[in-house]
Amino acid sequence: MMALTLHGYWRSGTSYRTRIALNLKGLEYAQVTHDLRKGEQKDAAYTALAPQGLVPALEIGGGVALPQSVAILEWLEDTHPEPPLLPRDANERAVARAMCATIGSDVHPLNNLRILKYLKNELGQDQAAVDAWAQHWIAQGFAALDTMIAKYGAGYAYGDAPTLVDCYLVPQVYSAERFGSDLSAYPDLMAAYGKAAADPAIAAAHPDRQPDAD
Repeated sequence: MMALTLHGYWRSGTSYRTRIALNLKGLEYAQVTHDLRKGEQKDAAYTALAPQGLVPALEIGGGVALPQSVAILEWLEDTHPEPPLLPRDANERAVARAMCATIGSDVHPLNNLRILKYLKNELGQDQAAVDAWAQHWIAQGFAALDTMIAKYGAGYAYGDAPTLVDCYLVPQVYSAERFGSDLSAYPDLMAAYGKAAADPAIAAAHPDRQPDAD
């Protein structure tokens, strides 16, 4: 088996979702940390692997490094199909991917650290305004996800076993709690989150359990 090395940061939501997927696939991997607070992800040695200077990136051997968590998760599903993290049926896979995109495209990018730093440093917003920004977009996405989980979930966010939807959901709830979001309006979402967060493979990916955690 090829040696895998995950470049990330303990509190990064995209690194978190990638750790969850790796753990659910039962794959061993080394970790290299890049402290986002110090801008280490912009070092030349790292941008040679990930030109955007964003975490995560996954080195998969043969001189190949994959940036972008979406691509990494899809690669893991393609190359390590068991256990599956997407449904077999094409229609069901599309729905699960749509749920992932609700977070990956519409929620997480708007409360990413670099966006929040821009709001604060370049646009002069105080912390209360920055938190309100994050809470607003989390609420927009979580309202839709709560409805979809009520329809498609069966314990987990989609179906009765962990999927890529849980890989996206668990880190986003962690982030929402850090921003002080009121999550009481999303009972189905939070029930799915609770079940997923208790799964040993998912729990092992928690930021507080990473070697670079504060």
